[in-house]
Amino acid sequence: MSFVSLPPSTEIEQSPSTEQAVINDGFFPDVDPAAVREEARIPTSITPARLRAAILGAIMTVGNDLAAYAAARKVGGYATLASVPAEQLDGQSVQLIRYQRAVALYAKAELVERHRDFDTTAAGNAQGEDLTASIGDLRRDAMHAVRDILGKPRTTVDLI
Repeated sequence: MSFVSLPPSTEIEQSPSTEQAVINDGFFPDVDPAAVREEARIPTSITPARLRAAILGAIMTVGNDLAAYAAARKVGGYATLASVPAEQLDGQSVQLIRYQRAVALYAKAELVERHRDFDTTAAGNAQGEDLTASIGDLRRDAMHAVRDILGKPRTTVDLI
């Protein structure tokens, strides 16, 4: 006789369903939820609706940070971020890669922050503290991607 134990079906990775792209403002690229899931390692236990809401929040955050940049590029005659001259990596503009990275990381940070699942035992409390550090790391990396798009340094140092 053998015993087989399986985790709850919500914890088993399933192939993601076809999710519609999140349509952006025209200058910045549309965002593919499947690509965000893959890049940010977001499990399929996060529903498509929750992921879409997090992506929309991330797009708004990044859009606010890059509003002046986008306006200046439009005045310069560039209709989209993809048309702005930039280095190419893997056949894609580094600016597009940075934008997609920023959106994915901000979305993941929101999901981790809003959808924590831990108990109040000592082990659960420690897990919550680990998640808090992770949220900060995700936001930091997203901010680095935005600052890289802007051509600004990642840190500011003042002499006291």
